[in-house]
Amino acid sequence: MARIIAFDYGTKRIGLAVTDPLQIIATGLDTIHPKDIIPYLKKYMETEAIDAFVIGDPKQMDGSPSENAQHVKGFCTTLKKNFPHIPQHLVDERFTSKIAQQTIMQSGLKKSERRDKERVDTISATLILQYFMDKTRL
Repeated sequence: MARIIAFDYGTKRIGLAVTDPLQIIATGLDTIHPKDIIPYLKKYMETEAIDAFVIGDPKQMDGSPSENAQHVKGFCTTLKKNFPHIPQHLVDERFTSKIAQQTIMQSGLKKSERRDKERVDTISATLILQYFMDKTRL
């Protein structure tokens, strides 16, 4: 079985999470600058098979697209252009950053480590991936 990669897309950073090969556990993978994501994925796919991409879908509280939605749409187009054979799934990402920040606050990390925005992005991607896995198992 191949892995699933999830993305918490931002214009400054993209948080990444990945499943194990059996697609049971979601784990934070990395945080990458958007301009570096395609080379990063190509290198990653030299050693790992990918079954699907899961992308956080930014929405307002009322369910309408947020300001970042246009950037995510462009990112999805870039992924499809570079990896046309890999299916994409959008997952509502509302509250993932807040949940990630709460998780970090409760983790016992030092104050300087809790401010690490890359950590929030990676945890958010992990939450997005976990939501997707939970939804597809039902």
